[in-house]
This record gives sequence, structure tokens and C-alpha cells, in this order.
Amino acid sequence: MTTKPLTVAIAGLGTVGAGTVKLLQEHAGLLAERAGRPIRVKSVSARDRKRDRGIDLSRIHWVEDPLALAVDPEVDVVVELIGGSDGVAKALVEKSLHDGKHVVTANKALIAHHGTALARLAESTGVSICYEAAVAGGIPVIKLMREGLAANRIKRVYGILNGTCNYILTEMRRTGREFADVLADAQRLGYAEADPSFDVDGVDAAHKLSILASVAFGCEINFAGVHVEGIRHVSATDIAFAQELGYRIKLLGIASLSEHGIEQRVHATMVSLDTAIAHVEGVFNAVVTIGDYVGQNVAEGRGAGAGPTASAVVADLLDLARRRALPTFAIPASKLAKLPVAPMERHYGAYYIRLMVKDRPGVIADVAAALRDERVSMEAMLQRGRAPDEVVPVVLTTHETEESSMRRALARIAKLDTVAEPPRMIRIESLSA
Repeated sequence: MTTKPLTVAIAGLGTVGAGTVKLLQEHAGLLAERAGRPIRVKSVSARDRKRDRGIDLSRIHWVEDPLALAVDPEVDVVVELIGGSDGVAKALVEKSLHDGKHVVTANKALIAHHGTALARLAESTGVSICYEAAVAGGIPVIKLMREGLAANRIKRVYGILNGTCNYILTEMRRTGREFADVLADAQRLGYAEADPSFDVDGVDAAHKLSILASVAFGCEINFAGVHVEGIRHVSATDIAFAQELGYRIKLLGIASLSEHGIEQRVHATMVSLDTAIAHVEGVFNAVVTIGDYVGQNVAEGRGAGAGPTASAVVADLLDLARRRALPTFAIPASKLAKLPVAPMERHYGAYYIRLMVKDRPGVIADVAAALRDERVSMEAMLQRGRAPDEVVPVVLTTHETEESSMRRALARIAKLDTVAEPPRMIRIESLSA
């Protein structure tokens, strides 16, 4: 074991930052054995020096300006846990890389928006930018794809990438309550932020998916090319019908290559009860990779929180302490492909449609005609209750069709005077290898 420690500076002492310091202190001996040398936190920087974080900072130097961490000649690695795609976080990471320091970050927004440029900068100065903690918390999915599956061409990667949404959908199914009610509970329990938009509108999952796609397919990150929908439109009625049809509703991020380019999409999805991912519940995340030689691989675990995320941060520090360096996105940044975006209109799949219609003769015939004219084939239909001139739900599922056809059919159906609300559409995913 070398006596020279890996010297670390940490910017941001929130839940993850404090958890990282705690882990490094509690497991100091174990980590030194596994790394071959000690890992020492020299400096930290955060907004509130007086706040009690439940960790011992007495032997750690406090720095008021986080950017000063980047120019400290004694620091080997800067750990950025401030968050945000721009501002101080971006400035700190860029300055650290420019100054020849390795960077470890849990900042998915930063990597999703600037990852390609940061990878090029890191390679130009001979250092690494590591981000295992940015995707799926404690699930080592970046390591899995860059190392364990390095012999494979990844055909597809998908998963439950946001624990808040998975918790909400799980509780809606278990209790029969509506979205707004369960969201309020999630906020009280600390599973959802006061402003939950990034989570429930799919943005957080889209950040993570764009990173996974880059590693999986050797392409430049293209967050702007992700089709993003959230779960606000999912109702307790939809969840009950899904169960009856043999499905569960999950917010999935899905990335694959098609003849039209790279397809990246985040949206509510109906998945068969026969699939493993249908049974990933509560705040848990899961990532499924499909390789040409290995087949399907499922990784499940906690996607957020102090412990799981700190575990991922420290795993990156261990690699740097061992002097193990890999290209940021599995291949050199100069070789990352610039892939065209597959238009969502060209997506080909099956659909669940829920209509709220006035119970009158001829309603179903009008709906069927709209589907027929757009060459959308109906697979099954469910109707509950009979109440002439009252509004009742009608649910139908379709065979696989192009999304543009499905959208044209729904636009026609929405104009029918017997349809009382805009049609609700949820994509059905086969998830076959």
C-alpha cells in the first residue's frame, strides 16, 4: 500500500455530500485496503457553515468559495455535489478539469446538458470525470455497461429511473387514490420535492436516460432529443384498467437504435405483469440492458438517498485511487457518434386508449371508424356500466401501429360530440429482448 493518500475536496454538503463524508470516515480502513491507499477529505465547501449535518468536520478545512477547491495544489479530486446544469456547479467542474484535477459528480443535469464537452475537456487534460452517482443512485449501471458488458453491443436500455414517480404509481395502485392525493403524501414523507415538476414531468428520468444512451450506443449526449412525458395524466381509473388487462403502469425511460436513428423516450408505459420490471415497486429503481451476447440483464436498487448515492460517489473515488481510468462514455470522446434523432411520430407500438363517452347508440361505431380510417387495428375493448346519456369510460387496446396514425385517429375521436374529455393514451411496451 502506498502511503500517499488520494486527497479529496467536496463541494456541497447536503444529503449526499454529508453522506459521502460519513461513509469515507466510517469505512476509512476498509476503503484504504480496497484502494491500496487512504482516501482523505482535505476540504469542503457549502452554504451554511453552522448547520449540524451529523458529521465530524473538525479536521477538514472549510472553504467559503467552492471555486477555490479547483486550484488547491494538494487536491487530487474535486467532488461536485452542488447540483444544477449551470452556474457554480458547471464553473467548478470546468475549472477543476482545466487545472488537471479529476472530478466526481452526482449531477445528472450537468452531465445530460454538457457531458460531451466535459468529456472532451477531461481527455484533453489527462484526467477523468466520473458520474456513477448521477444515474440510478446505488445501482452501478454505468460500471455495468462500461466494464461488465463491454464485450457486447447494447441493443436496448430501459428502466425505472425516478423513485418519486414509481412510489406515486405504486401507491395509486395499492390504495386506489388519485395522483394529486398520493403526490401530497409523497411530499409529506420527503419522497417528492415541494416543487415536484422535475420528477413527475419526466425531466429527471430524461436526464438519466440521455446519459445511459450515450454509454450504451457510443454517441454524443442529446438531452434535447429525448421525448419527455410525465405521469400527471395517469388516473386511478387507468391503473385499475391496466391491472384488469394484465399490466402495470410505470414511468419508463427507453433508449434504442432504429432505422430512423436513436430513439429516446420517457413516458408512462403499460408493462406486462410477466416482466420483472412490473414488480419493481415503491422508491426503487431498475435498469434493464439487452446485449447481443449476454442477453437481458436486470439491475434493481435504491435510486436516491444519502447512502446509495454516497456509495456510488465513493465507488468512483476508489477507481481513481486505484488509478483506473476509462473513457467517460465508454469510448474516447472524439469517437462519439452524432446520431440522428428518431422522430416520435415514427415510433411503432401498441396503445391503451381511455375514452369518456356519452352512452349513446353509435358511439363505438364512430370510434371504430376513426381507427379504421387511420389503419389502427383494435385488439380489445372494455366498457363498464350502462347509463344512457351519462358519461362512462370505454377502454381499448390496439395492435402495433405507427404513432402518427394513432395520433391522427385520436384527434378525430376527440372531435366527436359524444366524447366528453380528451382521449387518454398510454403506450404498451412489449419489452422483449
